Amino acid sequence: MLEKYLSVAGICRTEKVIERSRFITTSAHAEGEKEAMDFIAGIRSRYRDATHNCYAFVGDDAGNLLRFSDDSEPQGTAGMPILEVIRSNSLRQCAVVVTRYFGGIKLGAGGLVRAYSGCTAENLLQAKRVLYELCAENRYTLDYSQVKAASLIISSSPCELLDTVYADKVTFLVRLKTKDISAFDATLTDRLAGRLEITHGEPCMGAFPADADK
Repeated sequence: MLEKYLSVAGICRTEKVIERSRFITTSAHAEGEKEAMDFIAGIRSRYRDATHNCYAFVGDDAGNLLRFSDDSEPQGTAGMPILEVIRSNSLRQCAVVVTRYFGGIKLGAGGLVRAYSGCTAENLLQAKRVLYELCAENRYTLDYSQVKAASLIISSSPCELLDTVYADKVTFLVRLKTKDISAFDATLTDRLAGRLEITHGEPCMGAFPADADK
């Protein structure tokens, strides 16, 4: 399992007119080939009257699952240029579809490459970037008298409070990057004088804002 990789979150759609042809670019996070192909199928259905729906995706976290299609554009002028822009941005689990409504003016091979790569680059510049990083969802169980102190530590730490369960005691479910767990546990244990129960969850990949890689 990789410790971190860059991707996109949500759907980003941009539009541009080049020599009277309308280009609509849509990008999304897609984990695996099936999710990527389902996303592409959805775009094809949405723009079923388009001249071309060209696409590319990097479907895994290591950058090895690569697919692309020119969708009847001249070979090498659409799918590969889209893919190269995704890869040049170091993105993983990312799918991009560039939809073209032909406007009557042929762009030539070089023009097509510039159009598809340029539209992809502009779209990914606007897309929300996220950093998938190795983390864990840990449980911290403590007495009600310690809730205020624990809440202050959680709110001021680089973590995400996922849930709070109130029973005989209070349990906080907290997601932390692996690199921050030891320091967080030590701070909480010290502040609560060791009067808590810590249960570490299994390692997983969590999405964080790309600028949160501190």
